[in-house]
Amino acid sequence: MPVNVIITGRSRSFPKDVPPMPGSGTVLAGTAAADVISGAAKACLDFVAVELNNECLGDHIGLDADPIAARIVGFARFRLGTADPSNLIELVSMDWTDEDAVAAAKAAFEGGGFVVACCADRPGRIVNRLIRPYFNAVLRRLDDGLASAADMDKTLMLGLGYPEGPNALLARTGLADHHEVTAVLEGALGDNDFTPARRAQIAWQRASK
Repeated sequence: MPVNVIITGRSRSFPKDVPPMPGSGTVLAGTAAADVISGAAKACLDFVAVELNNECLGDHIGLDADPIAARIVGFARFRLGTADPSNLIELVSMDWTDEDAVAAAKAAFEGGGFVVACCADRPGRIVNRLIRPYFNAVLRRLDDGLASAADMDKTLMLGLGYPEGPNALLARTGLADHHEVTAVLEGALGDNDFTPARRAQIAWQRASK
């Protein structure tokens, strides 16, 4: 039995076709996915997976244990700016989420060819919490005049084996998007490491005009 996939508006995780996924559950994707959580949860068999952007799952289902919400998980397919989505699915659950629902959702996404990383419901999840401060540090050193963007990228590529330098990566995928994500995390966490670097602030201001 294939998973029931409901697309409710533009989806960052699935901008194109959704691969078939085996299992007995429902995947809600798109900008209006949260609007149909309640109905899907009441009708679900094994799990309901709702697509997240920068928000937390708790924003939609609350923080307190709920029998109906216990089979709801969140997911986000990591995507850096305008780049194509990666093959990584970050699967989000609450402390009280049904373990069988998490396992069923994980199996469904893996059956669709994705690599799944499970995490708690925290702002930024795994990847953004780790890479956004790094990107900000790189951009600030560029503002400080430590080296040119090309030389910084060359150093990191040759020294650490990165396939692409961070400056080139952000230029390709969008500094304005980086600003959007880091600004949300700064507001949620109150951590200055997430304060958007000046170059990202300017890119966002120019994109907003």
